[in-house]
Amino acid sequence: MSYSYAGVSKLNGKIKARFANDQLRVKVLAKNGHKDIDIVQLKHPMSKIEAIDYLLSINFDNGNKEVRAALEAAKEARSETPAKASKPAVKGVMKAKKGPTMDAIKAKAQAVKAKAAKVAVPAESEDAPF
Repeated sequence: MSYSYAGVSKLNGKIKARFANDQLRVKVLAKNGHKDIDIVQLKHPMSKIEAIDYLLSINFDNGNKEVRAALEAAKEARSETPAKASKPAVKGVMKAKKGPTMDAIKAKAQAVKAKAAKVAVPAESEDAPF
């Protein structure tokens, strides 16, 4: 996603990077209790990582170590690619499958055929007129 505005704000004493597509985001942040809101318009729409790089390149922090640390932390959080979490191997436990298996269907069909073969037909019913 691309953003047209980027900057920082402080909420509960913690500075974080903020991204928006319009200037109204400042009002929303202020309404929700954010302080020290500093959001600038970007030169063109950018991704979050591009916006952070841009803010760092223009010395957005003006020497404020907290702002720089917040931008660098946001960059680090977005640049790391999380490793795929592998599922732990569980030995001896199998999940029950939903529905009948093909082997169960074949076994049931053979049982029905075997039962039909065991049924004895009386001699007088063989030549029954219909």
